[in-house]
Amino acid sequence: MRLKDRVVIITGGGRGIGAATAHAIAAEGGRVVIGDMLAAEGEATRDAVRAAGGGAVFVKTDVTQETDCVRLAQTAVEHYGSLDVVICCAGILQGAMLQAEALDPATFERVLSVNTKGTFLTVRAALPHLRKAEKPAILVLASEAGTKIPSSSLAYGASKGGVHGLAMTLEAQLAPAGIRVNEICPSSIATPMRIENLVDRARAAGRDPEQARAEAVKEAGDPAGVARILAFLASADADYVRGSIYTR
Repeated sequence: MRLKDRVVIITGGGRGIGAATAHAIAAEGGRVVIGDMLAAEGEATRDAVRAAGGGAVFVKTDVTQETDCVRLAQTAVEHYGSLDVVICCAGILQGAMLQAEALDPATFERVLSVNTKGTFLTVRAALPHLRKAEKPAILVLASEAGTKIPSSSLAYGASKGGVHGLAMTLEAQLAPAGIRVNEICPSSIATPMRIENLVDRARAAGRDPEQARAEAVKEAGDPAGVARILAFLASADADYVRGSIYTR
């Protein structure tokens, strides 16, 4: 088990890629600390990991709040004695298909607050603990949208472009301290957020939304595929991997 006794924080761990990653990490012997605003989903993921024989705790976490991020990191150390890896999966997609004139500035600010600022606050709170770890790693979820292709949402594209820049700068700053930083950029993955986005786009185009939902589930990638990549990157086996990783 290449992640045996590695302590891993996963924000957005209640569903989608985050939940799949919690299972993948635990299956490799890691101990997961799940942070999510969605308490029912976060607790369900925790319970499912435990039922499968893994170690997991859940902390209700709003990544836009510094105090929540600090509590999440402290819980990992208090519960398991250390912190080795942070995986930032928390994210939202709002304002899809809106032209700039129609996009409410509050929506734009909200998306950047969760996706970009939330990643920063999570990493910032974890760093004092990561600096004490052996082969620590920070893994942040950006997206193909906003880094290689446009997004359906100005806010989402801007936020993931921000995560891209944040990851590159963190990598340069933290390399001398031996802290590895990787940015993971998924494409079309069948997460609840992505499926609802595709359904909304179909509805706006006059297409059958339920048919779009069925097609999205069938054609989009499985979150477990990204989770397997994240589990590898969380391990010491990925010590020579640097920079951005683009996935299906």
